[in-house]
Amino acid sequence: MTYPPSTGRNFHEILRVIDSLQLTSYHSVATPVDWEHGDDVVVLPSISDEVAAEKFPKGVTKIKPYLRTTPQPNL
Repeated sequence: MTYPPSTGRNFHEILRVIDSLQLTSYHSVATPVDWEHGDDVVVLPSISDEVAAEKFPKGVTKIKPYLRTTPQPNL
């Protein structure tokens, strides 16, 4: 996210990144590419299915054994 001073910045992208960093630091999730506030997020692979079911009461969708999604937890 380092730009030369003469290059314009996309503030929407900077705010999106800050939202993602805050979300991922408080919840055990990751945000996929092009994630926007309110979109589903990825459950970290280090969390077991049992813990994920408890931690994410809105539900967890298992796409692959290593790829699970859940609705954004802080909404």
